[in-house]
Amino acid sequence: MRIEVANLTKRYRDADRELTVIENLSFSFPDRGSVAIIGRSGTGKSTLMHLLGALDSPSSGSVTYGDTNISTLRSDDRAAFRAKHIGFIFQFHHLLPEFNALENVALPLIMSGVSDGEAQERAAAILDKVGLAARKEHLPSQLSGGEQQRVAIARALVARPAVVLADEPTGNLDLATASEIQRLLLDINREQGSTLIIVTHNHELARSLDMVVEMHPGGALVVQEGKDGARTARSGDSV
Repeated sequence: MRIEVANLTKRYRDADRELTVIENLSFSFPDRGSVAIIGRSGTGKSTLMHLLGALDSPSSGSVTYGDTNISTLRSDDRAAFRAKHIGFIFQFHHLLPEFNALENVALPLIMSGVSDGEAQERAAAILDKVGLAARKEHLPSQLSGGEQQRVAIARALVARPAVVLADEPTGNLDLATASEIQRLLLDINREQGSTLIIVTHNHELARSLDMVVEMHPGGALVVQEGKDGARTARSGDSV
């Protein structure tokens, strides 16, 4: 699903002053493949991800998925859109501690109206794909950090979303485990034909993706795509 941001601006009120994090940004993401978003802290990476994921609303401008401008949707419609089209993976997995791996993965399907039986069947299938078939009855506290992140990935992918947003998905893992998670994400992304957008400080992970977008203060982007080299876009430009 193609994602476009147009004249995107996000401001926050901090005490008696207004802070502009993203200003007049226009950009088109590919409708499939993988994109890394990199940059120093404070350049607006996580803010952009929240806007892309319909977790926050822009101060002005728009975020469009296909023909749907999610910026104009009501809160409940945005939630329904997220559940159907977007999967989220975070640095900290946010698994429910009282639910086992299978139940954690099945929960988004059940909340969207899928029957318990079908939800558990689909959850078991995706847990098998991420190598956790034998651990599906275990609670998060009984799993290693890498296993917990695999459960979080399975939960994000179980509904086969068109877009997967990952915010530092390997940032809390050791090097070997991070490499395994990286390979897993890319393999499933290619298999499902989705758009994978990752915020990361891991330059090895970023270089393994199809496109790298570097954010700078003031809204400038440096975009590297395939063999075409680097292009620079300023606020308000389309890339």
